[in-house]
Amino acid sequence: MLVLVTGASGFVGNEVVKELLARGHEVRALVRPGSEKKLQERDRVVLFPGDCLHPESLVPAAQGCEAVIHLVGIIREFPGRGITFERVHVQATKNVVDAAKAAGARRYLHMSALGARPEPADPYHVTNFRADQYVMASGLTYTIFRPSVIYGPGDQSFNLFARQIRRLKFFPVIGDGNYKLQPLPVTTVAQAFALALELPQTENRIYELGGPESLTFNEIIDTLARVLKRRIRKVHQPVWCMQMAAKMCGRFRWFPLTPGQLRMLLEGSTCDPTPFYRDFGLTPVPLEEGLARYLS
Repeated sequence: MLVLVTGASGFVGNEVVKELLARGHEVRALVRPGSEKKLQERDRVVLFPGDCLHPESLVPAAQGCEAVIHLVGIIREFPGRGITFERVHVQATKNVVDAAKAAGARRYLHMSALGARPEPADPYHVTNFRADQYVMASGLTYTIFRPSVIYGPGDQSFNLFARQIRRLKFFPVIGDGNYKLQPLPVTTVAQAFALALELPQTENRIYELGGPESLTFNEIIDTLARVLKRRIRKVHQPVWCMQMAAKMCGRFRWFPLTPGQLRMLLEGSTCDPTPFYRDFGLTPVPLEEGLARYLS
């Protein structure tokens, strides 16, 4: 099958492209000029320079494709640079969906986020929900994936935590650390995207993705320390202190948290992934096992 992938040079995109190629698909990658160097399989795919926010660049990329996989998304905004949830989640999705329809694509696979819902909610969740609604109303045969935290080589969260644990004897934890997440490996997510093209039971469905364990942040840090064979002391930071810091510094790229990200972290990100693993025939990977595959 000829497949167009947006966001192909990103953390998840690289794994999805590898999985598609391994399963015999032909891949086109929509890449912004300069980002093609991040695409690990660039010699095996057809590159189309473009941007999801520029509809004219999507038309030639989608032409003749049987499926479109849309992976572009952000976890924080930089309004001064035109990077907003509204533009990247909602407008970009509309552009890609419209291009897929115009090209006559049969299948459309979409990356959303766990917790996507209408207002009242954080703008990250609201814009993902609105994008999902546009996909479902498009008339395309869709599959929407809503994952919890995704980890693996190249991620921007677990690898940061691992570097801190390797360097320091303590680890700063926001609040009590009892908010829960359900991390899953990027390889599982990539396999699901590729398999969705082959499994009729996944058509016109929304799947919530998570690992087999709902873990507190404290437990996640302890698991990382075990895998890395390090002893650390968790130092709990008052929530109000981090709220003030995020409010003052969250607009700067160097600061790790925005107020919205802090709210969502404390809210947690868990689900019942049973339908996902059942329909895709995938085996859930415990966090410790998944981390050991690339960190040990």
